[in-house]
Amino acid sequence: MSSPIIQFDQVCKSFDSQKVLDGIDFSLISGQTTVIAGASGQGKSVTLKLVLGLIKPDSGRVLVMGRDVSQMRSRELNNLRTNFGVLFQGSALLDSLSVFANVALPLKERTRLSEAQTKNKVLSILEQLGLAGHEAKYPAQLSGGMKKRVGLARALMLHPKIMLFDEPTTGLDPEQAMEIYRLLLKTQQKFGYTSIIVSHDVPKIFNLADQVVIMAQGKARSFARPEDIQHSHDPEIRKFVRITMGEIYLSKNLENNYEEIKF
Repeated sequence: MSSPIIQFDQVCKSFDSQKVLDGIDFSLISGQTTVIAGASGQGKSVTLKLVLGLIKPDSGRVLVMGRDVSQMRSRELNNLRTNFGVLFQGSALLDSLSVFANVALPLKERTRLSEAQTKNKVLSILEQLGLAGHEAKYPAQLSGGMKKRVGLARALMLHPKIMLFDEPTTGLDPEQAMEIYRLLLKTQQKFGYTSIIVSHDVPKIFNLADQVVIMAQGKARSFARPEDIQHSHDPEIRKFVRITMGEIYLSKNLENNYEEIKF
């Protein structure tokens, strides 16, 4: 089995008197998609900040490609972050810049490519993500789904090894959300990056997952298959299933006619 590209090793994190993470352990394998789910306030977004080194654990280790993020100096951490792409909840586009300029920004800041090379790369990724012909538009002229696509295009420009998605369908209607799910599946298959998706959109999001991590009461429970969640005897997991998944959910491996995220 491949060695983990990211590993949480007995990680604890508190904010003031509130313990958010209480000795969590889980690993992510290169090239796979992990969905992190759980109720609000259970530490889902905190895990992403720990991976990026934006905050440090109180104890334990967060290993990225075998290196402890919390022990890195600023220069080492900045170099490590070049391996990441991030799609934020609100896409974080710069309103004063066109679609082209937003997507080109990482190339301008991180590379020495010529204007022609930059143009070719930007137009290529825009075409791949269904945005050809929209490069001159500004964020205010885009739908919510198109903004997500532009944010994803920008995040992919430096060919990251790891992509982090923080609630990628927030603010989208069900049809737009399904389009984004299809896009995430398609781009992960095409580019082969390791994907971490924090999402509240349960259970649909599970059909993208190679692994599901449920955050509850400071702990992280990892499941290799989404259907295993329903078979757990853990009281917290059973409560999560009852509230979010109900009794009628069937995973893609249990329901032969499930078509929602097929192309």
